[in-house]
Amino acid sequence: MAFDYSPYLRGGKLPHIWCPGCTYGIVFKSLLRSLDGLKQNKDDLALVSGIGCASRLPGYVDANTLHTAHGRALTFATGIKMARPEKRVIAMSGDGDATAIGGNHFIHACRRNIDITVLVFNNYIYGMTGGQHSPTTPVGHKASTMTYGNVDPNFDIAKLAIGAGASFVARGTAYHVPALDKILTEAIEHKGLSVVEVINACPTTHGRRNKFKNATDQLLWMKDSFLPKAAFEKLPADKTEGKLPLGVLYKDGNATEYCETYFAMTAGVRAQNEGRA
Repeated sequence: MAFDYSPYLRGGKLPHIWCPGCTYGIVFKSLLRSLDGLKQNKDDLALVSGIGCASRLPGYVDANTLHTAHGRALTFATGIKMARPEKRVIAMSGDGDATAIGGNHFIHACRRNIDITVLVFNNYIYGMTGGQHSPTTPVGHKASTMTYGNVDPNFDIAKLAIGAGASFVARGTAYHVPALDKILTEAIEHKGLSVVEVINACPTTHGRRNKFKNATDQLLWMKDSFLPKAAFEKLPADKTEGKLPLGVLYKDGNATEYCETYFAMTAGVRAQNEGRA
């Protein structure tokens, strides 16, 4: 029986704005299936986004949603979590939104380990705003701002998140869909800052410039370039060139969550002050 997405969709918002061949719709459906499996109450869910193609996703979901400024999804998400810690908060950004203009907010959210799930939709380009190169554009790939090929070294988002202090870091792709469903479920359930880098295809501004004939070619590239973590780790170093591992890459279930620490501190201060009165 086909999955019924309609209970999670906001009426009057479809059809979506994503280009033909864009894989954001695949990831969108994966997220909805994960939320359904978790029996998530929509009134207790907040979806927050910044600016870009990925930022339009919350607007299609019948839940508490917030479309914010460029690069600021995590600042708003942090405010929601601090004000209403009982809510489940999911922030979503593109690679540029999260690691360029929003890069400082990204690393400090990781450092705090606040209980927010962060989805970084990585399509290696500024898709909506003109095809400029982003911090994740591979070296040699063309963009509107790197017409002869990108010369800037690119970020590994997963390593960046681990280095900054996130207690759960994973990577999935729009090709490996059953695995992505499981990754998103585990990330949302995790207590602390969860980062999921989701590899996506942008056939319009990235694929056309970089010799991908169509979106299918980009999906097949994902199939060949990303391997389950266990399989990746068994390969000799010379066989891993140009490939990256998939799945849960790092998890610390004992890391202190920020809201718990903060509210314990404020409760202690309040008790101290009341004792002096």
